[in-house]
Amino acid sequence: MKTLLILLAFILPNVVFGQPAPVTVFAAASLRGALDEVAEGFGAGVSVSYGGSGTMARQIDAGAPADVVILAAPVWMDWLQERGILGDAPQTYLLRNRLVLVAPADSTIAPDPGNLAASLGDARLVIGQRDAVPAGIYAREWLQTTKQWDALQHMLAETDNVRTALALVARGEMPLGVVYRTDAMAEPKVRVVYTVPDDQHNPITYPAAALTDAGKVFLQYLQTDESMGIFAAHGFMPVTP
Repeated sequence: MKTLLILLAFILPNVVFGQPAPVTVFAAASLRGALDEVAEGFGAGVSVSYGGSGTMARQIDAGAPADVVILAAPVWMDWLQERGILGDAPQTYLLRNRLVLVAPADSTIAPDPGNLAASLGDARLVIGQRDAVPAGIYAREWLQTTKQWDALQHMLAETDNVRTALALVARGEMPLGVVYRTDAMAEPKVRVVYTVPDDQHNPITYPAAALTDAGKVFLQYLQTDESMGIFAAHGFMPVTP
């Protein structure tokens, strides 16, 4: 009887009152800030680990415990699916974003987006890692589409996540960087000097998947009007059907 009462003490609050269980989320670095604010409204503790999407995917593949994973490119979620990590969990496309070119807010640089090599001179362009970080992959696609890649690929400084690239520009250590629009909105020490046309790279979407029952509850919460409103305030856009 004593054992039964102890079990009920743990089970009843969640069953009777519908309180969600705490969750651990692995998320793309560009969601920092927006996802933190969204998580504050969830009815249980939310622990979020941020990093480059490739890093997050590899950690989950290596056995890191996560209830929900949200990445910044389908390629890494597809990789997890191929590895059998997602099981039968469907992918939910939560959000969209835009790619922008930023400079330090107090700089006077006026780059030619069609000839960045000339604008940079002896300096470097900072992007996420070209083959692993989604923002870097999208940046490479843009530069290839505009036929600038060959001239620029040896003039790059590459980082392990997009927020590190943003920080280097914000500190004035790099004159130009390619980040997401939402990153630029979150950092007052940078200014947007060019918004990359959507048709010059693959669509920027954020796939999410729940890996546990607790994760399913949190993923549903992320899709509520309240949560989507917070994401929108940070510059994210919904995924249109």
